[in-house]
Amino acid sequence: MRYTILLFASVCFAQVPLTLEQVLDEAQKNNLHLLAERYNIPIAEAKVMQARLRPNPSLLLSANYLDVFNQHFSPDTNNGGPTEYIGGIAYPFEFKSKRQGRIDVAQGNKAIAEAAFLSSVRNLRINVQGAYVDLLLAKLGYALSRESQKAFDGIVAVNKSRFEAGDLAKVEYVRSEVAALQFANQVRQAESRQRQARIRLQSLMGRERFDVAFDVEGEFSTRGIAETQDTILEAALRDRPEVDLKRRDLIRSGADMRYQLALRKPDITVTTQYNRQGAYAYANSAGVTVTAPLPIFNKNQGEIERSKRDYDQTAAELREIQGEVRAEVQSAWEQYQTSRALLDQIETEMLDRATRVRETINFSYRRGEASFVEL
Repeated sequence: MRYTILLFASVCFAQVPLTLEQVLDEAQKNNLHLLAERYNIPIAEAKVMQARLRPNPSLLLSANYLDVFNQHFSPDTNNGGPTEYIGGIAYPFEFKSKRQGRIDVAQGNKAIAEAAFLSSVRNLRINVQGAYVDLLLAKLGYALSRESQKAFDGIVAVNKSRFEAGDLAKVEYVRSEVAALQFANQVRQAESRQRQARIRLQSLMGRERFDVAFDVEGEFSTRGIAETQDTILEAALRDRPEVDLKRRDLIRSGADMRYQLALRKPDITVTTQYNRQGAYAYANSAGVTVTAPLPIFNKNQGEIERSKRDYDQTAAELREIQGEVRAEVQSAWEQYQTSRALLDQIETEMLDRATRVRETINFSYRRGEASFVEL
């Protein structure tokens, strides 16, 4: 009984139409691609943590002059030995510019991961909004097809009476029946489009099970855009996530170039050691060793050149994306202006006239003054 009540409650909840904000909120929380993309940020943070770490010291343990061949080391016989035990610590000192460069590169990668996530959020919101509008349009199309079918069913009923009364030719009656069947097929197609739109929207929302009773609510606004084309372009170049991503990638590329330049300097390893001699010497001493590679052949030339070319390439890609955004805004603005003019014409002129023509033809056809083709 308890499970029956829970199932009934879940079904009732699923039938409550959702608004656009509710759909977007659920999609941002549950979309599987976005959930996977979100993990890139903590991964990048972990790499920043790793880049901040300093190198570990090395423990040095050594034993020299061991009498493994039973030579009986002595100053009186062979003047060999004595056995010497060494313990020490070796620590590599890296230049500050290397460590800071490594951190800057890691932070740049983190900034890129954050911008990529914001870009994924934007793309998801666009896709969800498109699927939401498609579902609203599918619902309107289904309602319109049902209304048309109902109207033609009424015409078929009237034609049947006129045909039986001998006031209408059989071909006209059959033609109206065929038209009614065609509208019935349109209803089925509209219903199929409505189901497909529901499935696509629920998939974007991250739902693993699709509810046939899922529904949304909303109205289409015909308000115009207050912003000008220049203000929209300025906002797009400033706020578009893909532009910001490439801009951050350029900063990361610059940090990588500075890091590769810093790697030309070799690290210095300082080793401090303690020496203990046994047998007949019995002496304690200390020592310091400084080790540094000589940058004669490998001066990191290849990576330095690679980082420079990578920076130039990233700068070119940034200009390319900015050009694409300008073209996209220009195209969208032209499309909006055309759609705006068409909508104004439909609302102010065409809609009322088309309604009157439809009512006139419908009335004339019912009175036998217009043909079925005209209807």
